[in-house]
Amino acid sequence: MSSSALYDVPGPKAAARHLLYGILSTVALLAVVGWVVWKLFDTDQFTYQKWMPFEYQGVQELLLRGLGNTLKAFALTALLALPFGALFAAGRLSDHRVVRWFATLVVEFFRAMPLLVMIFFIFVAMQVQPFWALVAGLTLYNGSVLAEVFRAGVLAVPKGQREAAFALGLRKTQVMAYVLVPQANRAMLPSIISQLVVALKDTSLGFLITYEEFLHAGKLIATNLDYDLPFIPVVMVIAPVYIGMCLLLSWLARWVEQRGRRSPKVKGGAPIAKAGVSMGLPPEAQ
Repeated sequence: MSSSALYDVPGPKAAARHLLYGILSTVALLAVVGWVVWKLFDTDQFTYQKWMPFEYQGVQELLLRGLGNTLKAFALTALLALPFGALFAAGRLSDHRVVRWFATLVVEFFRAMPLLVMIFFIFVAMQVQPFWALVAGLTLYNGSVLAEVFRAGVLAVPKGQREAAFALGLRKTQVMAYVLVPQANRAMLPSIISQLVVALKDTSLGFLITYEEFLHAGKLIATNLDYDLPFIPVVMVIAPVYIGMCLLLSWLARWVEQRGRRSPKVKGGAPIAKAGVSMGLPPEAQ
């Protein structure tokens, strides 16, 4: 029986026990899914009457317009949050104490502030339009979280890389741009994508300030339907779209990571020619 440096390989009894645990977990999960599906059928959620409104062109246009507004808010949030996080991460890594303290204060404040409170404050107290209030709140919160992601990624690079770069005569900006950040990118990418997924889902908070995003469109449709439990069919339409967009972001992250691994810059540049052996005197001596 082979062994591992981290743990003992399970023996026959442990393997059988793990298989039993897996079977019981699968059965329990299928039972929960079956119970949910049964409740949906029991409350007549799959009848034609409850799904007929989605055939109307006006309902489809309303959903598409809401989806477009959601993607617009998310795209602008991502474009603003990423440089915001990079800027304040650089501030937290600065050698100047005042800059470092100011960046720390900003990052910690917006990380601690509840996102919904921030959005409502910008919308109500500052009299900002719903779209910009949502984008501003999402940018400040997610940008502050990304600042910590960037800072942790840079600090995770081995200290010897920084010292070797300084020994070569590089300035701190050059060390950060050419040595630390390229090595930290691959480690930071999963956390960055995870935070962007959070930002995408948090755009649904816009319906609380009357921003006409995807969830707000679903709410308008559900409130105008005249049968029992109208929100369930709407949720069954909206939820897969949100899940699909989040899965698409995850797929994009894996694609970027795989492309980075295939890049010659990551693999180490051009291959070195194989050394050959020549007999006799060098050409100069002949």
